[in-house]
Amino acid sequence: MGRYNNRRKTMLSWAVMKDGRALWTMNAVPKRAVYGESLRSFSGTEFRRWDPSRSKLGAAIMRTRRDPSWLLPEEGTDVLYLGAGHGTSISHLHDHLCGQHNDLKGRLVAIDLAPRCLRELTHMAKSRPGLVPVLGDARKHAAWGVLLPRKVDWLFQDVAQAGQVDIFITACRRFLNRDGTGLLSLKAASERWTGEGEEALFDAVENKLATSGFEVEERIELTGYEDNHVLFAVRKME
Repeated sequence: MGRYNNRRKTMLSWAVMKDGRALWTMNAVPKRAVYGESLRSFSGTEFRRWDPSRSKLGAAIMRTRRDPSWLLPEEGTDVLYLGAGHGTSISHLHDHLCGQHNDLKGRLVAIDLAPRCLRELTHMAKSRPGLVPVLGDARKHAAWGVLLPRKVDWLFQDVAQAGQVDIFITACRRFLNRDGTGLLSLKAASERWTGEGEEALFDAVENKLATSGFEVEERIELTGYEDNHVLFAVRKME
């Protein structure tokens, strides 16, 4: 991905910009905000401010110790997002993946179990071609898996269900290409755990991922944006 530096500004992709402690994406639907975020023009192009306190993906981009661009999928590809929620992260991901009028031909399949979230995503999709909202359970691939006839190179999961790690491993085995990037946002309180504290839980999760065919590239603490959360960034090895 092309990137340049201009004092504090760094382009992480063609559409994602880090400006000091702020994160912005080139607005695929000019003059329209999604969740009340700020709109600002940079060199005549409108960007939307990406609030990392409302987005696990945004928080991970701000917190990673590596080049943040590696957390983003390749633009113009198909991706799978499990636990789409109200669409904050989805909207910014769409800016990068699809662009205005989906000129990049990207496809973002967004699964969520909540009808209210799906209504919001469906409304968003009317002005954001390439976004495919689906009402479904992340565990029940048979109900929506037909929408992904080919495996993807990027998968993100943020589901508030017990057994998140098993859901993630199963989904990656089914839908993620070998060498593909999988991102798991994990909230400690959502996991059933009888061990010693959050750190031990996250250690156990990291070990389970590492012994299930994944290389754990980074364990990103989201404290300050999302307390009690860790994002595991993995590479599928098998």
